Amino acid sequence: MQKKPENKKVEDTVQNVGEQAQQAVEQAQEQAQQVVGQAQQEVARSRAPWYQVLRRTHVLIGFYAVQFILFGLLAWFVRIHPVIPVDVAITREFQENRSPLLSTLMVAVSYLGNSGLVFPLLIGLTALVFWAVRLRLEAALIVVLSAVSAVVNVGIKLLVSRPRPTAKLVEIIQHASGASFPSGHVMSYVAFFGLLFSLGVILLKRDRLWHYALLIISALFVILVGPSRIYLGDHWASDVIGGYLFGGMLLGISLWIYLKLKEKGVLALPPKMKAGKIATHSNSNGAR
Repeated sequence: MQKKPENKKVEDTVQNVGEQAQQAVEQAQEQAQQVVGQAQQEVARSRAPWYQVLRRTHVLIGFYAVQFILFGLLAWFVRIHPVIPVDVAITREFQENRSPLLSTLMVAVSYLGNSGLVFPLLIGLTALVFWAVRLRLEAALIVVLSAVSAVVNVGIKLLVSRPRPTAKLVEIIQHASGASFPSGHVMSYVAFFGLLFSLGVILLKRDRLWHYALLIISALFVILVGPSRIYLGDHWASDVIGGYLFGGMLLGISLWIYLKLKEKGVLALPPKMKAGKIATHSNSNGAR
């Protein structure tokens, strides 16, 4: 008979713990929604007017389209002449003033392209962030362009079949396998960081510090990856140029497709859903 009160007390304790855990989960969900809501409002406020988006996109598309002809000529030339004296001279010039600090920097810049796990995770995480702030078409474009760039790079390398630099001609600081033309690192960096830079130029007003941080970091990766591949002895300068040209062309095509899909409202949230989310977020802030 004395155990009943004890059992009741245990049940009450368990129930209280359960209620507290549920309250903690609800608070965590509310805080997460608040953070996402603030990010969505910040991105929405930073968006440039659509007429500016159209003008900027067309300018970028025109610039990228010119690169296709140049790439075709270069691919044809290096297939016939796998070793070009000017390539050897450029690599030796890059490697003439080697230092531990410079070598570390070049290896660090190329690290993402060498990782079969970290870079895909970064691409996926970036796409999720874009999706969370209601840039759904942009999120899809980030994933698709990176995947297409990787597949096309393999195809071109098989077609051109240019051998990589050898230790007889230059210093090989970091060994790489496979064909040499065009540089896969450069193409993948242009596809990801180049796209982030282009979206920043197209969509943002550039009146926030993080706007410029996005543009500067993306641009630095795109600019530095080419010299890093030459310095490390993984690619010839013409491989790097080919990577920039073809990567830029893919980027231009992607932006053209993006513009067309954007005009049609593909993956755009319905206006009522947008208004409802903003109103819900405002009411929750007011309730606090």
